[in-house]
Amino acid sequence: MNFLVVLLVFISMEGATWLIHKYIMHGFLWSLHRDHHDHSHNGKLERNDLFFFIFASPAIALLYLGVKQEFSYWFFIGLGISLYGMAYFFVHDIFIHQRVKMFTKTKNPYFLAIRRAHKQHHKHLGKEEGECFGFLWIPVKYFKMYFNKK
Repeated sequence: MNFLVVLLVFISMEGATWLIHKYIMHGFLWSLHRDHHDHSHNGKLERNDLFFFIFASPAIALLYLGVKQEFSYWFFIGLGISLYGMAYFFVHDIFIHQRVKMFTKTKNPYFLAIRRAHKQHHKHLGKEEGECFGFLWIPVKYFKMYFNKK
């Protein structure tokens, strides 16, 4: 049952990510997210990186609360959020934005489609008129670009 909770939370995080990205990061917290689009930051870190702490805090609190309650369901909810956060970091920061030069020559259609959808999202420098706010689930048209190639 605990595995199911972790899995359901991980899957649910995609919807939460879409909503948070579209309505919060491209909404009232655009001032933190803007430099991720227009590259107006100096150095390797962006103001956008503060979202790591914003999103990690509830997960850490849930993990702590769950441990204090003898590994109650709160722990497994926090674990699902944390695993999604780790996936997000590896795919978004390492694979897509190449903060660490790894996986630069993939030919995997799924990963190429994710990269293309993210580039489409970054095509818009302002907070309006964005697209592809999701992370792991992206519109089918991006998959078709790579799966239909011969």
